[in-house]
Amino acid sequence: MPSPPLDPNVADTAPDDPVLTVYDEEHVVTYLRLLDAEADNADWREAARLILHIDAVREPERARLAFDTHLARAKWMADQGYRHLLHGGRREDGK
Repeated sequence: MPSPPLDPNVADTAPDDPVLTVYDEEHVVTYLRLLDAEADNADWREAARLILHIDAVREPERARLAFDTHLARAKWMADQGYRHLLHGGRREDGK
């Protein structure tokens, strides 16, 4: 797996596939930053603005959905998804 981008754009929702996706590989740093923000008890609105580049004041629903789904995916990656990385990444069909 090539090095992931440091600050990629994010989708409105993170994937919820039971396997590693291309999106996950591209957003590993985003997931790590979200886990760090949670560990630091950062306000979700600040994390959405700084990490996801979504202004929670202007787009509160979009920001909350993106934050919640990306944080959930980050937790999945920390709990299970990393195993896919250790075994060579995503499935052959690209998901």
